Amino acid sequence: MRKPKFRRQEWHRYKKLGQKWRKTRGKTSKTRRYEGRKPAMPTIGYCSPKATKGLHPSGYQDVLVCNLNELEKLDPATQAGRISSTVGFKKREVMLQKAKELGIKVLN
Repeated sequence: MRKPKFRRQEWHRYKKLGQKWRKTRGKTSKTRRYEGRKPAMPTIGYCSPKATKGLHPSGYQDVLVCNLNELEKLDPATQAGRISSTVGFKKREVMLQKAKELGIKVLN
């Protein structure tokens, strides 16, 4: 079952309200009282399966990598590397080349 898009109450009515979910706190709010015709509220029943929780949408486990040693320790079958923003251009090029040789997916 797909999750519904949880949007803020009356987001369509006022331009200043964003679509991002905010819990409804109104005393007579129909959304808060779970009336059938109103949009769904996020509840624990909509959680992701344990097997996929915390994974990148590609299905790999996201691992932050700062140097070549950490890159070589990754498992290409289950993990994908994300090169740290503190790594410079030259080292990044070397790391990308090494990842290609090892068959490791790089997310950024």
